[in-house]
Amino acid sequence: MTTLSKPLIIKSVVINSAAILLIYFTPALSHLLNFPLYLIEPMRLMLILAMVHSNRSNAYLLAITLPLFSFAVSGHPVFFKMLLITTELTLNVWLFFLLSHKIKSIFTAMLLSVILSKIAYYSLKAGLISFAVIGPGLFSTPVLIQIITTLIFSTYTFLILGKKSN
Repeated sequence: MTTLSKPLIIKSVVINSAAILLIYFTPALSHLLNFPLYLIEPMRLMLILAMVHSNRSNAYLLAITLPLFSFAVSGHPVFFKMLLITTELTLNVWLFFLLSHKIKSIFTAMLLSVILSKIAYYSLKAGLISFAVIGPGLFSTPVLIQIITTLIFSTYTFLILGKKSN
C-alpha cells in the first residue's frame, strides 16, 4: 500500500471541495450570471483538474461521485443520465491514464480520452433515447462548444503535465 504525500492530500482535498461546491452552486451561479454554466462542463473541468493536479484514484473518486452528488442534491441530471455521465467521466479517466502511457503527446492523450469518452456517452445516450428511457435530444450542449472546451482542457493538460514530462 502506498502512502500519499501531504501536499498531494492537500491538493486532493482542495480540488474535491472546489468540485463539490461548484457542482452544488452551478444552478445558482448560472442564474446569477445569466449564463448556463453547464456549457463549460463543470464536472469534466473538475475531473481534469484532479487528473492533472492530484492522482488517478482521486480522479476516479470524482468521476463516480460528482454526478451522484449532483443527482442527490438537485435531482439533476435525471437518474439514467447521471449513470451515463458517471460512465463517461470514469471512461475519460481510464482512457487518459492508459493513453498517456502509450502516446508521447500528453495533449493527444487528453484530447483522445475526452473524444472517445464523449463518443461512448452519445452512443449510449442514443440507445437510451431510442428505448424511451430518457427524453429526446441527443445534444444539449452545442458541438462547437464541446470542441472548444475539449481543446482548452487538452491544452491546459499539456501546459501543466507537458512540462513535468520534459
